[in-house]
Amino acid sequence: MSELPPTTSLRRWLVTTNHKDVGIMYTITALFFLIFGGVMALLIRLQLWEPGAQILSGLAYNEAVTAHGLVMVFWFLSPLGFGLANYFVPLQIGADDLAFPRLNAVSYWLYVLSGVMFAISFFQGGTLSAGWTMYAPLNVPMYTPSIGSTGAILALAMFVASTTASTVNFLTSIHHSRAEGMGLMDMPMFTWSMLATVWMMLFAFAALLAVAVILLSDRVFGSLYFSATEGGSLLWGHLFWFFGHPEVYIVFFPALGVMLELFQTFSGRRLVGRKWAIIAICLISVQSFLVWMHHMFLTTINLEIKTLMMATTIGISLPFDLLVFALIYTLIKGRIQFTTPFLFALGALLLFILGGITGVFLGAIVLDYEFRGTYWVVAHFHYVMFGGATALFGGIYYWFPKVTGKMYDEFLGKVHFVVFFIGFNAVYFSMFLGWETPRRVFEYDPAFQTFHQIGTIGAFVLGGSFFIMFYNLANSYLYGEEAGANPWDYTRTAEWAIPSPPPLENWDGRPSYASGKLEFVQDAVADGGHADGHGESHLDEYPYWDKHPSHASIWPFAFSVATLIFMIGLSGVRDSVSLSLGDTLATTALSMSNPVYPVFAAVGPILMVWTAVRWGTEDFYAPPTAIAERWPFHGIEKVKLGMWFFLASDVIVFGAFISAAVFIRVNAGWMNWGPLTDPLPGLINTFVLLTSSFTVILALVFARRENAKGLLASLGATILLSFTFLGIKAWEWHHEVYDKGVTLTQNPHGDPIQASIYYVTTGLHGFHVIIGVLIAGYLFVRAARGYYQEDQRPLEYFGLYWHFVDIVWIFLFPLFYLF
Repeated sequence: MSELPPTTSLRRWLVTTNHKDVGIMYTITALFFLIFGGVMALLIRLQLWEPGAQILSGLAYNEAVTAHGLVMVFWFLSPLGFGLANYFVPLQIGADDLAFPRLNAVSYWLYVLSGVMFAISFFQGGTLSAGWTMYAPLNVPMYTPSIGSTGAILALAMFVASTTASTVNFLTSIHHSRAEGMGLMDMPMFTWSMLATVWMMLFAFAALLAVAVILLSDRVFGSLYFSATEGGSLLWGHLFWFFGHPEVYIVFFPALGVMLELFQTFSGRRLVGRKWAIIAICLISVQSFLVWMHHMFLTTINLEIKTLMMATTIGISLPFDLLVFALIYTLIKGRIQFTTPFLFALGALLLFILGGITGVFLGAIVLDYEFRGTYWVVAHFHYVMFGGATALFGGIYYWFPKVTGKMYDEFLGKVHFVVFFIGFNAVYFSMFLGWETPRRVFEYDPAFQTFHQIGTIGAFVLGGSFFIMFYNLANSYLYGEEAGANPWDYTRTAEWAIPSPPPLENWDGRPSYASGKLEFVQDAVADGGHADGHGESHLDEYPYWDKHPSHASIWPFAFSVATLIFMIGLSGVRDSVSLSLGDTLATTALSMSNPVYPVFAAVGPILMVWTAVRWGTEDFYAPPTAIAERWPFHGIEKVKLGMWFFLASDVIVFGAFISAAVFIRVNAGWMNWGPLTDPLPGLINTFVLLTSSFTVILALVFARRENAKGLLASLGATILLSFTFLGIKAWEWHHEVYDKGVTLTQNPHGDPIQASIYYVTTGLHGFHVIIGVLIAGYLFVRAARGYYQEDQRPLEYFGLYWHFVDIVWIFLFPLFYLF
C-alpha cells in the first residue's frame, strides 16, 4: 500500500505516513490531552477550594495530581511542539518528508495508544498515585499495589518508545535532508530549536526509559532496586532527574523556536544577535545535563557537590539572559504588529521571565530548603513549563492559515489571549502569594484560603479560554476567508513560498539556497549521483531513485496496536501468572480470575513480530533528498545515520543500568560483594559473542562478493552462536536458581540486591540478543531468496547493532563475573 485515500476517509488517517498528516494528528491529539489533563487540574482546584475539602477521596486526589502532571508533561506539552515540528520542519529545511515516514507514523501511533494505555489504567483498580515524579519508594507495589499503577508506568515506557522513534527521525532528517546551500547556521530558528530539542531527547529520554524499565522489573518481576535497597530513593532521584531537568528545556525549546520566528515576523526585523542566540541554545542543551542534582538538595549528598550543582544551576541562566535580550532588542528595533500569534509569543516571554527569576531562588541551597515542597515550586514550574509553552498557541494561530488555507478570526484570537492571560496569572500567581501551602496535599492553613479560591476561579477562566480557541479554529476552518499563500508581511521561511495548504509532496521543483536565496530548480538529477552545486548527492546508492515515493502503510498502526495488547497483558501478568526463575523468585501460580492478562502478554509479542516482518517486506519507498547539505555527516547514508543515533540512545540505556549497579554496590560496600556466579560460563559466552561478530563481518564480505552460500553459512553461524550464548545463559540461570538458591529476590551467599541487578542487567542484554536473533533470522530467510547480494546495506546495519550488543557484554562480563 503506497497511495493515500482522500482526507475525508478514515482509512487515510490510519495509513498515512506523510509528515503533514502526522503533524495534524499530533496537534489535535495533544489538544485532546490538554482537555484530559485540564479536567484533572480542575478537580484538584475544586478540592483546594477550602482546607480539607472532600470533592475527591485522598487516594483519588493523589491519582488526579499524578495524572495531571504526567498527562500535561508527557502527552500534551512535548507532543504539541512536535505536531508543529512534524508539519513545518521538513518544509523549512526544503525536504519532501522526514527521513523515515513509517517511523514517523509509528511514533504517532505509539504516542496516542500510550495515552489510551494510561486512560485504561484508571479502570485497573486505580491509576498511579505517587506523583508525576514517581519518587521511590512510593512507586513500588507495597505503596501503589494496583494493576493500574503498573499500567501507567508501562504507558510511560510506551510513550518513551514513541519519542525515541521521533528523535531518531528528526535528527536524521535535519542532518541529512537540508536543501542545497542551507548550512546548519542558515536554518530557521524554529528548526534550530527543534534540533537542540531532539539532541537533548536522544539522551534524556533514554535515561527515562532505563529508569522505567528498572521500575517495571521491580513491579512485574519482583526485583529489589527501589524496594529493598537503602539508597533506592536516592538512586531513583539520580536517574529520574538526569532526565527530568533536560525535560524542562525539551518542553520549552519548541515554544522558544516559535517565539523566535514570531518576533521576527511581527517586528519586521531579523533576530538581533542571531549567531549568539544559536550558541546560547547549544550551551543550554549541554548544561541541562549538568544541573540535575539541584532537585536533590534536601538529600544526603555532600555539601561540596551541592555547591557545584548550585553554581551550574545559576550558570545555566546566563545563556537564557542572552536569548531574552536578543528578543527584546529585536522588538525595540522593529515595527511591531500586535496580531494574535505575536500576543501569545510576547505573553510567553513575560511569563517565562517571571518563572525563570523565581527559579533562581530554588537554585540557591539555603533558599531551596525553605521553598522545596511548597507551592512556590508549583507556581515556578507552571510559569516555566506552561508559561513558556504559551508560545505554542501562538504557533497554532500563526501557521493555521498555512495548514488550512483559511484565516482565523482575529478578534476572537485576541479575546482568547486576554482571557488566557488573566486566567493564567490568577491561578499561578496566587500560588506565589500562598506559597507556604505544602505541595500535593489538600490540607492547608485557612489563612491561605482566599489565595486558593482565586486560583480555583482562575483555573476555570484559563480552561474556558481554550474553548474560545477551539470555536475560533473550527469555525474558521469551515467558514473562514481564504488566506492565500502568505497572509503575513515579513515572513522569512520556506513554507510561506508554497500554496496553502501545501501539496502532498511539498515542492514544485527542488528547493535550493545555492545562490543565497530560495529558488526552485526544475531539474531531474540524472548525473549518476553527483551534485552540481554545494549539496551532496547519494543517488548512486539508490538505483531506483526516480521511483514514486510511497505515502501510506498500515503496518505502523498495526505494530502499535500489537504493542498496546502486549502492554495491557504485561500490566496484569504478575497478578495472573507469577513469573519465576525458580520457586523462590515468585510463587508460580495461575490465577484464572482474569485470564485476559496472560493471554494478551502471550499474543502481543507474536503480533509484534508478525507486523514487524510485514513492515520489513512491504514495498515502501522513501527516497533520500536527492541533493542536500549533510554536514557534519557527509558520506553517511540515512539509514546508517539513523542506526547510529539509535545506538547512541541505547548507550545511555545500558549506561544507566550499569551506573545503577555500581551505585548500589558502592552503597552496599564495594568489598562486601564477591562475584555472584562462576566466571567460566561468562568467559565462554564472551568468546561466543566475539566469534559471532566475526561471522557477521564474514556475511557482509560474502554478500559483497555475491557468494550466496557463504552469506547463508555466515548468517547461519551467527544465529547458531546466538542460540549458544542464550543456551549457556539459560543453563547458568538455572544453575544459580535451582542449585545455589540465588534468585531475583534471594541470595543465600550475600545481599539479595546483588542478585537483582545481576538478573535484570544481564536479562536486558539477553533481550537485545533475542532481538538480534530475530533480525538475523529474517535476514537469513531473505538471503535464501536471493536478497543482499546487490544491496548489502541491511547486513551492514544489522552488523552495527550486533557489534554494539557484543561490546556491551564486554562491560558486563567483568562487572558481574570478575569484580
